[in-house]
Amino acid sequence: MLKLLVCTLILFILVLTELVAEDWPQWLGVNRDAVWQETGIINTFDESKPELIWKTEIGGGYSGPAVSDGRVFVMDRVGHDTELKDGGLLHTGEPPGNLNFVKRMLAGFERVLCLQEKTGRIIWEYKYDCPYRSVAIYAIGPRATPTVDEDRVYTLGSEGDLLCLAVETGNLLWSRKLRVEFEASTPEWGFSAHPLVDNSKLICMVGGENSTVVAFDKLTGKEIWRSGNAKQPGYCAPTIYTLGGKRQLIVWDSDRLRALNPETGKPYWELDIKPTFSMSIGVPQHEGNRLFVMSYSHVSAMVEVAEDGNGAEVIWRGDTTRGMGGVFNTATIRNGYVYGCDQNGRYMCISLDDGQRKWSTFEPSTGFRPASWANVFTVQNGDNYWLFNDLGDVMIAKMNPQNFRMVSKTHLIEPTHRVGSRMVVWSHPALANACVFIRNDEEIRCYNVAQQ
Repeated sequence: MLKLLVCTLILFILVLTELVAEDWPQWLGVNRDAVWQETGIINTFDESKPELIWKTEIGGGYSGPAVSDGRVFVMDRVGHDTELKDGGLLHTGEPPGNLNFVKRMLAGFERVLCLQEKTGRIIWEYKYDCPYRSVAIYAIGPRATPTVDEDRVYTLGSEGDLLCLAVETGNLLWSRKLRVEFEASTPEWGFSAHPLVDNSKLICMVGGENSTVVAFDKLTGKEIWRSGNAKQPGYCAPTIYTLGGKRQLIVWDSDRLRALNPETGKPYWELDIKPTFSMSIGVPQHEGNRLFVMSYSHVSAMVEVAEDGNGAEVIWRGDTTRGMGGVFNTATIRNGYVYGCDQNGRYMCISLDDGQRKWSTFEPSTGFRPASWANVFTVQNGDNYWLFNDLGDVMIAKMNPQNFRMVSKTHLIEPTHRVGSRMVVWSHPALANACVFIRNDEEIRCYNVAQQ
């Protein structure tokens, strides 16, 4: 009888564990909110070091992994000059003096990889020829994380190759060449905005005349609607929130912040919030009817949407003394306060009400001082925050409006991409099924972070 009770208890625990496990099927997780809902995750690395389960060689890229139904999906680049110099200049006359804007035609291939979640074994790959026209020193590979939706996976390459592939086999179901079909110029740093599945639609930032954002039928690739005529589509993923009682598609391109009806593409409102160098990257975050946006060079703002959802106004704008001008990361809002990484690695907390800074620290990024383009990604797990910096470290921290406290820190992967004098890794990890999946330009790794 005792043995039966023990077995029943073990089975109950196993079932309970299964119930709280969670995939990471797209950028920023199930709900695209960078919230990791799983329980049973370690609270400190002092108690249990993450165990490396597997590692698999891959090519270069910024594309983060997606995890769904026992598979890991990631994009990379192969067959290219890794020094990023073997290609003709794409400029009339003298190229820009700033290397951050110098474009070259660089030969190579993009790939979509599907790996077995438990072992890292490559199940299938889809490879296609893809010369790059973007800024050369950052042309290491694709930017966008695959988006998994039931039996299909959607990917967006750096030159605008939009693909729909079968999850099981990797067979191509449909494709669109956004740069060619919509006569859109490749953005300086490549097509980067993660496609969004919304019911029967796949919504993408595209560019070109009257097609800044386009909705496609997710099953066929047929165009449903298009909207906007911005100079560039920017790099910010489209997202949908309920604001003023309406489902609103939030789009931040090179020129303005807009809210659209996701069914028709018709605008609800728009505001003049212009990101520096078109670098809208972090997705606007909301709390109630308020939106927070941030971008390079101290651009940030808090927007309040009208009660009927048909208008919006800027309540405050950031500058060098208030707000947060994060570059690559998406901010986190909790109970009226915003947490995130400002430019050059300064991690901070600000008030959503007025943008006033509550505290700041370099501890999660460089440890002690600013560094060019230093970055930290933030993921919430229960009462803990998991912070991933661009040196390949992960930290568990506690944060509130009063202070920041580092709980513990460990190193997961080597940075492999040179930016100026620094080596960095700028790919957002996936956190799924009590594991961390993280990549650089040479390999993807899976670590076990379950409580023992």
